[in-house]
Amino acid sequence: MTPARKSVEPPPEFAIRRELDPGRYGLFQVFPGLEKVPAFRALSRDEEESEVLAHTQVEVISEDVWMYVAPKETPALGRTSGWRPVVSPKDCVVVGHLHLSESPALIVYLDILHELCHVLQRHHGRELWDPRYVYVDRPTELEAYEVAVTEARRLGAGEAFLRDYLKVEWVSERDFRRLLRRLSVTAS
Repeated sequence: MTPARKSVEPPPEFAIRRELDPGRYGLFQVFPGLEKVPAFRALSRDEEESEVLAHTQVEVISEDVWMYVAPKETPALGRTSGWRPVVSPKDCVVVGHLHLSESPALIVYLDILHELCHVLQRHHGRELWDPRYVYVDRPTELEAYEVAVTEARRLGAGEAFLRDYLKVEWVSERDFRRLLRRLSVTAS
């Protein structure tokens, strides 16, 4: 008989308003209690960054997508691949309605931390879609994934969960293995 797996959940302060219709909302309208979570507070190093995060918006869209930071203009990657992102001059995290309403709470929690790391990177003038790098080598992605992986481990998530969390459909198996190594996640 194998022992039951412990269910890992986000911090109890964190909630998700899963019933929201597509539209634009304040960050804490969508994720009440996020501002009380230590991992969220650790993202900002000063008052200016705290203000940036506090004023970040969330746009819920009907498209079947995960989450991403709305670019100020469509990046070259979008123009060549046919991706048509929501574009916003203001700090805005875009989330698919299905992801918000149905994905496990821990996944949504880690995703919003990851994307808020990107919001701060963009605020500091960093290029989120730098075409010089493949996705798994892009410094901004590695930093954002490190935030999510560190928090998942702090909450008690194991290596199998981390592998599942990091596996995305647009990354080859070879690149995925490289991402695991770079984030010190054990391959299966």
